[in-house]
Amino acid sequence: MSTITVVSEEEYRSTVYEPDCEFEDGVLIERNLGEKEHSWLQAALAAYFFQRRRLWSIEVYTEQRHRIRERKYMIPDVCVISQPEPDERVFSRPPLIWIEILSPEDRPLKVNNKVRQLLEFGAPNIWVIDPETFEAEIHTRAASWKVDDGILRVTGSPIEVPLRGLE
Repeated sequence: MSTITVVSEEEYRSTVYEPDCEFEDGVLIERNLGEKEHSWLQAALAAYFFQRRRLWSIEVYTEQRHRIRERKYMIPDVCVISQPEPDERVFSRPPLIWIEILSPEDRPLKVNNKVRQLLEFGAPNIWVIDPETFEAEIHTRAASWKVDDGILRVTGSPIEVPLRGLE
């Protein structure tokens, strides 16, 4: 059973949590910790984007805090931003791609709620990936769909990530 920890926004922003947690209206929100498959996929995606950052004019970050609104912070597993990179320590603008890698504890309603909040924040591309099966969904403001060919894409850009090609 988890306990509710209430802190101020200032305390949240100035504290290092291990592992890091999200924050909403004074409450610390524990994140599901990844297991081997989760960790591997997170590293593989970050490396894939990092190798192509100049080609695609992007930067990639793992577990980077984002201020979604006043008193609300969320943390993607991986995020990709268009260059130039922000000069802020906690990002306040939506990234080009927000990537959530599922953990065994993730529940569909919770994931769907997070996707909804991220779309409201203005994230144009949200990728949700199962690290065991490589099944994936893409969510945009216009639509959501399951990735049938195993290649994650950003419409209107050269960005393509073949999930099976990461192995």
